[in-house]
Amino acid sequence: MSDITLNYKGYCGSIETSVEDDCLFGKILFITDLVTYEATTPAQLKSAFENAVDLYVEQCSAQGLQPDKPFSGTLNVRLTQEMHRAAAIKAAGMGQTLNEFIKQCISLGIALDTSNIGRGGKPAA
Repeated sequence: MSDITLNYKGYCGSIETSVEDDCLFGKILFITDLVTYEATTPAQLKSAFENAVDLYVEQCSAQGLQPDKPFSGTLNVRLTQEMHRAAAIKAAGMGQTLNEFIKQCISLGIALDTSNIGRGGKPAA
């Protein structure tokens, strides 16, 4: 996520603007439930987001439900057969499981400056 998100208790929230309504608003990201918040200033939006998270968790608890968590730690990735085979061979050659190898690759990718990826560019050196 970019620096334009709110973070609180493991939840991420968006920051949007409405020129027509002269307000800021957002929603909790990466959960299936729809939880929104709004305010007129950035400080108020941060507070509204935190209150929305707390209220969401409280309401779920009051109803005997588990609040939706943004990330489970499990990820299903679709690869080509060639890429899958190459990754498995590379992992085995490094004495790693395929899962360990993929986690290491993702960690390295996160650490890189990837601002050009997805725009036809290559990672910055």
